[in-house]
Amino acid sequence: MNFDLTAEQREFKRIVHDFVEREVRPRARHVDETGEFNWEAVRKMGPMGMLGLQVPEEYGGAGLDAICATIAIEELGWGCGSTALAISAHNHLGLGPLVDFGSEALKRRWLPQLATGRGRLACLALTEPGAGSDLQGGVRTRAVREGDAWVINGAKMWATNASIADIIIALCRTDPAGGSRSLSQILIPTDAPGVIIGPPEKKMGLNGSPTHAVTFDNVRVPVENLVGEEGFGLQQTLATLSKGRISIGALALGLAQAAYERALAYAKERHAFGQPIANFQAIQFMLADAATELHAARLLLYHAAWLKDQGRPFATAAGMAKLFATEVSERICRNAIQIHGGYGYSREYEVERMYRDTRLMSIGEGTSEIQRMVIARSILKGESV
Repeated sequence: MNFDLTAEQREFKRIVHDFVEREVRPRARHVDETGEFNWEAVRKMGPMGMLGLQVPEEYGGAGLDAICATIAIEELGWGCGSTALAISAHNHLGLGPLVDFGSEALKRRWLPQLATGRGRLACLALTEPGAGSDLQGGVRTRAVREGDAWVINGAKMWATNASIADIIIALCRTDPAGGSRSLSQILIPTDAPGVIIGPPEKKMGLNGSPTHAVTFDNVRVPVENLVGEEGFGLQQTLATLSKGRISIGALALGLAQAAYERALAYAKERHAFGQPIANFQAIQFMLADAATELHAARLLLYHAAWLKDQGRPFATAAGMAKLFATEVSERICRNAIQIHGGYGYSREYEVERMYRDTRLMSIGEGTSEIQRMVIARSILKGESV
């Protein structure tokens, strides 16, 4: 079942899969063990359109639909969770606000280099030491207008891509009075004086996707670097996260697909009690569940992406897809280790890395608990998906 993909979408999937199999997957273990970002492969993604998946062609992007963007991140996740996360964050979190809300001048200035690979990547900085899910009340980073500049002071955490990015779009408090119109998004070049990027965080997984604390110490940027309207940063951020949730779900799906394939192959090869372990019902049940859940997760993600392409409300569908795909991925990767037995716990086998990588997916861009709150509010209002 291909969700009735068009011929162009199927061809795009084939091209990306072949590229990932050749350029990304073989380096996944090295990337994880060393923490080195796979620039060699990423530079080759520019001409393919993978660094500007949904950036309009007039700005150097590929101008792809949401289903193709979902396919691209799924295939990258199949090859390497670290590389996939960096590219997902670049496309959907870093470039997304620029494409959707940025002024024409900001788009002309930044999108051509970021979407084609002539520059580095993009980063979105939201989370702070006291603000995770509570963005409206918890953001303390301040941007004060002084003449023709914004002066920014504050600290962010968990900023994916910060050290490998040309720009950071930061959510800042521009109105100290508070409320839903007190936050704004501001574009900050990473080489601006006063931008301090901390060392990479030491994480459970996704070691080749650099994540940092970022401090802004009297950083000055032109007032024109405001992304969208002043005071609408919260609304813009929530819209960006809704799109990003499809992408994170796709990344989790790719990791789960890879773990399932490894488990299936191992179950056929490994013998116990004189026969392949695939003959045992306990193993068959885990494989059957994985195949079923992969199929369901893919349909949920493609449906959410299709709604977006149709210009229809998709936030609830995206939340459902992200919730299901990320939790399914953790379960499939866990069971892939179980099927491998003791070998699955060894770093010699790829399923160990996949399990560590997928653990973030039910936390980042809205935890599973937040997704359930969003979905519940929607259905209690009588909204349909």
